[in-house]
Amino acid sequence: MARACKEGFTMAKQKKSKMALYTKQDKIILYCGYALLGLFLLAIIVPMIYIVIASFMDPVTLQNKGISFDFSKWSLDAYQRVVSDKQIWVGFKNAVLYSIIFTIISVAVTMLAAYPMSLPDFKGKAIFNTLFVITMFFSGGLIPTYLLINNLGLLDSMWAVILPGAFSVWNMIIARTYYQGIPRELREAADVDGASEMIYFFKILLPVCMPVVAVLALWQFVAMWNSYFDAMIYLNSASKQPLQLVLRSILIQSQPESGMIADIQSTAERAKMAELLKYATIIISSLPLLVMYPFFQKYFDAGIMAGSIKG
Repeated sequence: MARACKEGFTMAKQKKSKMALYTKQDKIILYCGYALLGLFLLAIIVPMIYIVIASFMDPVTLQNKGISFDFSKWSLDAYQRVVSDKQIWVGFKNAVLYSIIFTIISVAVTMLAAYPMSLPDFKGKAIFNTLFVITMFFSGGLIPTYLLINNLGLLDSMWAVILPGAFSVWNMIIARTYYQGIPRELREAADVDGASEMIYFFKILLPVCMPVVAVLALWQFVAMWNSYFDAMIYLNSASKQPLQLVLRSILIQSQPESGMIADIQSTAERAKMAELLKYATIIISSLPLLVMYPFFQKYFDAGIMAGSIKG
């Protein structure tokens, strides 16, 4: 205890001495930054707390009186109905499957494409760069893309959701920048040891690039997890729809699955339960991302900073 207090006192003293080095203008900018970060944090935390509490409360009480901490009136009925619904679990399974496969394919293609683009002696690099950048601003549009997916026979399959957006030029640029930050001496040492290009890439380079790989994997997983538009356009079978389409019917169209409210006869009670189910499904659908993010946090800062050093 005494050691912890001593370390805390030392850190506070060092922070105070560091603040003494700042000018008045520096302190104003620093405090403004802290204030903006605090507001940004509140803008994230307050809605989350509201949704969590609202998922347990009676919708009428919530609408008339607002948030209440009277735990005697809280209920787990919405969570029980969501968890017991078959379509929620089908959508959840599809969303996890699509997100994992999409992340693996996307990161693999991105890292493989970025490596030759990072080599200074790669012939035709300027042409490929131009082609890649053009695709960032121009696309065929929805109808030509739909016709292409249909002609390829991918309609109403998971590949129609996974393959079209698997390659991201922006992610490729970040990975390329990360590659360029790795010392060339590493490649020269591999050449001396007789390593081929494949051995160097998979056994030497990729382990060094794990921070940026983790960042790209997190980005792509979150992007696919939150995506619903492609699934809405290309998927017709209910058994192949991801969780996001189920949430869309509950949150936007206010049409929960019939099994969730089949036992409720009153129209008013159905409306109340539908409102309560909105908050419960938001919490359940957000849990995988909230659980996954802490494991990627240690790579996130390193990957972002290293990928932003060079242009």
